[in-house]
Amino acid sequence: MSVKFLPCGDTAVVVEFGDRIDRALSDKVLGLDARLRAARLPGVVECVPTFRSLMVHYDPLSTGAEALVAAIRALLAGELSAARARRLWRVPVCYEGELAPDLADVAERTGLTADRVVALHTQTRYHVYMIGFLPGYPYMGDLPPQLALPRRADPRTRVPPGSVSIATTMTAIYPVESPGGWHLIGTTPIKIFDLALSPPALLAPGDAVEFERIDRDAFARIRTESERGAYRLSHGELAV
Repeated sequence: MSVKFLPCGDTAVVVEFGDRIDRALSDKVLGLDARLRAARLPGVVECVPTFRSLMVHYDPLSTGAEALVAAIRALLAGELSAARARRLWRVPVCYEGELAPDLADVAERTGLTADRVVALHTQTRYHVYMIGFLPGYPYMGDLPPQLALPRRADPRTRVPPGSVSIATTMTAIYPVESPGGWHLIGTTPIKIFDLALSPPALLAPGDAVEFERIDRDAFARIRTESERGAYRLSHGELAV
């Protein structure tokens, strides 16, 4: 397997599998991540999957880059995209009114009706490639090509938590209020990041996500339950 090992300071090594966003590369990244977690190599502190690479943080007092790279090379032997358990989440989203401020604009720019935009968004099963930008922020692909748009020319300074967004080939959910330049086409009433929970992030790299359209009444009910801590989103298991 052709990979690159890139030093990242004196406490991390990046294992790079390619130069593009691709499910096959993601499977290799997540496969190595799983093997490293199972191997419990001395000195490894944390593994951080990205679209095309895995950053391996280590304690330089317990191991060194040379020894770590040699151990990772040994783990890379064989097929990395073997079957593994994946969680499937069905996330409720309301695509109405002020909860979907960019939906009409997205429909106009794509030449679709708003209902068709929602249908395409909800009929796709997404793959969580990585978590980044904000704590718990999931980069999910692959968006139907009919919905592919560049980021907004005028990013917002405040995006509400729970906003469901699209840009380029990705869809995402803002876990907390933050600036953002993606197109907001809906809002979920659930929390996808909560420091009171362990782990605090609901979604993880390798998970699958489907969006379920709900109306305003269901949105209000679920949000109330979620704020009280009385709502827990269940998930299924997939083998891939």
